[in-house]
Amino acid sequence: QVQPVESGGGLVQAGGSLRLSCAASGRTFSSVAMGWFRQAPGKEREFVAAINWHGTDTFYTDSVKGRFAISRDNAQNTVYLQMISLKAEDTAVYYCAQCRLAMLTACPTTAASWGQGTQVTVSS
Repeated sequence: QVQPVESGGGLVQAGGSLRLSCAASGRTFSSVAMGWFRQAPGKEREFVAAINWHGTDTFYTDSVKGRFAISRDNAQNTVYLQMISLKAEDTAVYYCAQCRLAMLTACPTTAASWGQGTQVTVSS
């Protein structure tokens, strides 16, 4: 299992951008799919995006398509989430996690090894 540590959150105005990073320890990082999730105040944690082990396939929830981009650098054991055109409804704590299965569409319900999260606040 990998041990993720998220960073890069902050306060940004609506329409702005941020890039989140997830540095993951563990020798299996380069062989597992990884995902980003978020949890807004008073809401359940929701899936945002996932990427396969090689970085050649991605999967997004509909609300972030065209605005968010997930990528990875296996040499640096890091997964990124580039976010543009941010909206107030993107405000949440963002978490990185390992997808237990290679099939990315399964990541929303099979993620494990959660990080501590990084806060993203979008002011309107």
